[in-house]
Amino acid sequence: MATTPTTTSDPATTSAAPTPAPTLRERQAPLKARYQDDPSSAHLTTTVRSVTTGTEPTRVRVATERQGELAPHAWDVGAHPMAGGDGELACSGDLFLASLAACQEITVRMVAAAMGIAPRSVTVTVEADMDFRGTMGVDPEVPVGYRAIRTEIAIDADAPEDRLQRLAQRAERYCVVNATLRQPPAVTTTFRVGGPDTTGRPTDA
Repeated sequence: MATTPTTTSDPATTSAAPTPAPTLRERQAPLKARYQDDPSSAHLTTTVRSVTTGTEPTRVRVATERQGELAPHAWDVGAHPMAGGDGELACSGDLFLASLAACQEITVRMVAAAMGIAPRSVTVTVEADMDFRGTMGVDPEVPVGYRAIRTEIAIDADAPEDRLQRLAQRAERYCVVNATLRQPPAVTTTFRVGGPDTTGRPTDA
C-alpha cells in the first residue's frame, strides 16, 4: 500500500504574518487622552538656531534644537538673487512659504485619514507677493516682507462634496502655520553682543 509523504513546517523558516501598522487614529488616541488629563503635557517650545560656519554673508545654516542639543534637521539657506544671492540655495522666503504648504498638506491628509477619506492626490500651491525695494532699503515707503499670500489646495478623492467641504474647513482650522499667520503672535528680538560660548550660544560682552 502506497503511503503519502507528510511535510512539516520548519519553525526556523516559517515567518509570522507582519503586524499591521497602527492607524493614525490609534497613534493619536493616547496623545489626546494625555493632553486631556494633563493639559501642561501638550505645551511645547520649539527652538531653531543658526549653526553657520562659513563667512559668506549670503549663506547660512539653521538647525532644530531639542533639550539643548542639536537635532538631526538642518537647512542651508541663501539670500534671494533679487537681494544679491547666487540662487543656488532656497531663500528664507522659500522656507517660510514651504512651511505653510507642508503644514497645510499634512493637515489635509491627517484630517482626511481621520474622516476615512483616502485622497488619490493632494496638491498645495502657495504664492506670495513681495516688493524688494523694501528689504533693500531703496524706498522707505515700501513695506518689508510679503504683502499678500495665496494658497490653493486641490484634492482628488472619492467622497461626497459635503464631506470634502467639512474636510477643507477642519484642515483650515487645524493647520498650525496657517493659524499662526492669521492670528500672529507677539514677536520679540533680543540682540546679544559677543562671541559664542562652548555651546555655540552668544555670550554677553
